[in-house]
Amino acid sequence: MRALLSVFDKTGIVEFARDLSEAGCELVSSGGTARVLEEAGLVVTDVAKHTGYPAMLGHRVVTLHPKVHGGILADRLDPEHVADLEKYEIPTIDLVVANLYPFASDPSIELIDIGGPAMVRAAAKNHQFVGIAVDPGDYPEIVAEIAGSGRLSDGLRLRLARKAFAHTAAYDAEILRWFDGQLAGSEVGAGAVASADASADASVATTELPERIELLVERKDILRYGENPHQVGGRYSFGNSIWDRCKQLQGKELSYLNVFDADAAWRLVWSLHDGPTAVVIKHGNPCGAAVAADLLSAYERAHAGDPISAFGGIVAVNRPFGVAEAERLIEVFTEVLVVPEIDEVALAVLSTKPNLRVLVMEAPHAPEWSYRQIDGGLLVQTPDLILKTRGEWTVATERHPSEGEWADLELAWKLVAQVTSNTIVLVKDGHAVGIGAGQQNRRDAGRIAADKADGRAVGGACASDAFFPFRDGLDAAIAAGATAVIQPGGSIRDEEVIAAANDAGLAMVFTGERHFKH
Repeated sequence: MRALLSVFDKTGIVEFARDLSEAGCELVSSGGTARVLEEAGLVVTDVAKHTGYPAMLGHRVVTLHPKVHGGILADRLDPEHVADLEKYEIPTIDLVVANLYPFASDPSIELIDIGGPAMVRAAAKNHQFVGIAVDPGDYPEIVAEIAGSGRLSDGLRLRLARKAFAHTAAYDAEILRWFDGQLAGSEVGAGAVASADASADASVATTELPERIELLVERKDILRYGENPHQVGGRYSFGNSIWDRCKQLQGKELSYLNVFDADAAWRLVWSLHDGPTAVVIKHGNPCGAAVAADLLSAYERAHAGDPISAFGGIVAVNRPFGVAEAERLIEVFTEVLVVPEIDEVALAVLSTKPNLRVLVMEAPHAPEWSYRQIDGGLLVQTPDLILKTRGEWTVATERHPSEGEWADLELAWKLVAQVTSNTIVLVKDGHAVGIGAGQQNRRDAGRIAADKADGRAVGGACASDAFFPFRDGLDAAIAAGATAVIQPGGSIRDEEVIAAANDAGLAMVFTGERHFKH
């Protein structure tokens, strides 16, 4: 057998090459791989000697030669192929060991590998005769088969070929994402946002949706189960997920809903405020959220927002988690805690609840696109970001909000954007006191929010994710005692709604953008 080795990731390559040599394989190698093997005392034929041509064009052309690709691609059962090998004195290559430049680590033109993918794809195409190793994890099985029978089995070559094409597909996807990023700064890709007009009924994309989206995802975790225990669930990654770097410090394995809710909580807590913030999520929706002068107060107020729903919830905070917070948290049954940092003493306190999952995560980043599966395809949109700020909002009523009301309005607006529609959110003094989520009509959402507030919203703010179509939409806010309302505006009955707010002495702010969440 003859093996060609040319790898960027040299993990285990010396030991693998030595085992191949001892099993009777002739070694051919190039560049840095050849030097590493020679320094280890192995007998290696340099590719330059194998082809008769040196590396050229600043190492851009090394293995792109008929004596390499002819030896890999030849069909050993085709008489014409065999005749060509003999005529041009091309020795066959039975095993290719190659992995590619780490393009994603430092994207640039020079890290776009050409010779590597060409060899990998050639070997994978001709897997009837040639083995291809792109993963050091496969080295032991390859050596075992060669040492045992002098060849690779058909089944192993097929599995290796499949992995090889996945390897090059992932590599090409990384390069494609980089090109998309380059285009994002040009006329083609500028302005990758979506905005809504004042009616909040139609959104106009200011960037073109791509004609094709190349999605390559890799399974990272097999979860305890899916949405329900009879479903199988897993976590897959596009390649740059904060979940790939998440550290689980204690607790049971994560289920599908644990990950889903923890991700929602983590995104929410970082979107609300720069100050100490805590949120509690249940079934994808916040049931508590608060901003305070210190994290313990923020957590206590978030839990108090809806203590019944908080049972078995997911908690996320945006500050290091300490002993005081840990001692308070263990008083409540909590499924998952997500933190940016936690000290050992606090973790020791949490360890008294061994089933509590504790996750340490880096801050989230906004995705480029939002996807939702439909039958045989996807719905794709830009992510829902709050594009307009207080300075761009309009006070529609005679009375303007006080500074305290403005603070509550801003928090309520950020929170309502992350709650399933239809939704009404009531906030008082930086504390979500009533959340009505996922209702088929806005009045029911308002009644649920007011019922949960139970008198705590007096003097606070009410947020609606879409406009009030009728003046009775304000009834729940008025009944709850809220004195300021924030909504997109844009109804044909805005004047009636404004009049109702004036009659009740409310301050009402129009944002000009809707935030439905389904």
